[in-house]
Amino acid sequence: MIMKIINIKNMRQFIHKWGSPKYFYHYAGRLLPWFCIAAISLFSYGLVGALYLAPPDYQQGDGFRIIYVHVPAAFMSLGIYSLMTFAAIVGFIWKIKLSDIIIKTAAPLGAWFTFLALVTGAIWGKPMWGTYWVWDARLTSELILLVIYFGLIALREAIPDKELAAKATGIFTIVGFVNIPIIHFSVYWWNTLHQGDTIQVFGKSLMAPSMLHPLLAMILAFIFFFGIVLLMRMRLEIIKRANKTLWVREFLQS
Repeated sequence: MIMKIINIKNMRQFIHKWGSPKYFYHYAGRLLPWFCIAAISLFSYGLVGALYLAPPDYQQGDGFRIIYVHVPAAFMSLGIYSLMTFAAIVGFIWKIKLSDIIIKTAAPLGAWFTFLALVTGAIWGKPMWGTYWVWDARLTSELILLVIYFGLIALREAIPDKELAAKATGIFTIVGFVNIPIIHFSVYWWNTLHQGDTIQVFGKSLMAPSMLHPLLAMILAFIFFFGIVLLMRMRLEIIKRANKTLWVREFLQS
């Protein structure tokens, strides 16, 4: 019981420490070069593996190679929204101002990744299904996710009061999370054209290693790329919000 209390206390301290705009701003700046190195390295390996090392698919031929963009983009569309939901919950429980900054700066990025996933899926669907779009459960729920992202962005812009906008978008984010498991499990709950998951976290993946490894590299590359853009946007937003504080004035003058 005592250990649980200590762990909860340590977690609270950790969250409040990283939730400090000043602390986060400085350490995010230190992370950016490492994120850039990781993103460039992973993108390089992923692209070479996707375009040259991976053999053509026995059914789809070279057309399958679009998955090296489509799958990471789809993964990011869900992952970013999950991050925003976590930030909203943390913000309501511990009153962390950085939580709202995460939601505000991540929402446009999530919308772009969702749009990219839909476009690349449509490009792949034309030669495979004979059409760019079908009202498939996975496709439709992904489109709904894009609408939710747009709704979040529009809701914030429609409310002039910043605190009220933060609360409203936080609640909207949490409610909208119900669509995330629907997207993930749609291929199992309904009879859909979209294929099931080929990457298994707790089992053997259905892809050959020569195809799988570049795909995993591309997913990680997208994650680090998102991290780079998110950290840069968050640092800029922190400067905008805290421009009257002493540490920001000293930083801008240095």
